[in-house]
Amino acid sequence: MVVCGLACWRCRWLLPLLLGLAIIMGIIALAGRGWLESESEPYVQQASLWESCTRGEEDLNWSCESLMDYGDAAVSAAATYLVGFVILVICFALAVIAFSIEILRFNFVRGIGGLLFVVAAFQIIGLVIYPVKFTEDIPLTGDNMFSWAYGFGWASTVVVIGCAFFFCCLPNWEDEVLGNIKPTYYYSSPERAPYLN
Repeated sequence: MVVCGLACWRCRWLLPLLLGLAIIMGIIALAGRGWLESESEPYVQQASLWESCTRGEEDLNWSCESLMDYGDAAVSAAATYLVGFVILVICFALAVIAFSIEILRFNFVRGIGGLLFVVAAFQIIGLVIYPVKFTEDIPLTGDNMFSWAYGFGWASTVVVIGCAFFFCCLPNWEDEVLGNIKPTYYYSSPERAPYLN
């Protein structure tokens, strides 16, 4: 039986693995066209972080226009989410470096946690600006809903927040992670502890 406690070297890779998962979800959010979609048929509206597409009820071709032409709000939503994503990729690289060296530098790990909180702040700002300004500045057609790619953006942010807490708290258990604590065994004989009988 294999037991993976905190001192297990394989378990150290769970946090970089979670950051990799957040990167994958961030890529899906950045590239996906499902930030905003028509809620029901006819499907005439579709938008991503970068462009908004519409079509007529009988038309099969999408007519797309860049959201960057709609002013500072669209640019700031895209820029803040993209800056957060770039910092997330840097944090992933730093986490791989931190966990691959033999002597784990815990101050370095806490710094990665601080950067991850910055990533979360940038992503949350971008994810909040987008729906507020999108519904104010851009003409919408029919009933619309924020869809799967927007959800991947929030999922990436939630994973980043969780990893940030773990990276910041990991140095508190430095001895357990490095395996420096000897196990404590509690044993008492029946003669020495009559109250156990």
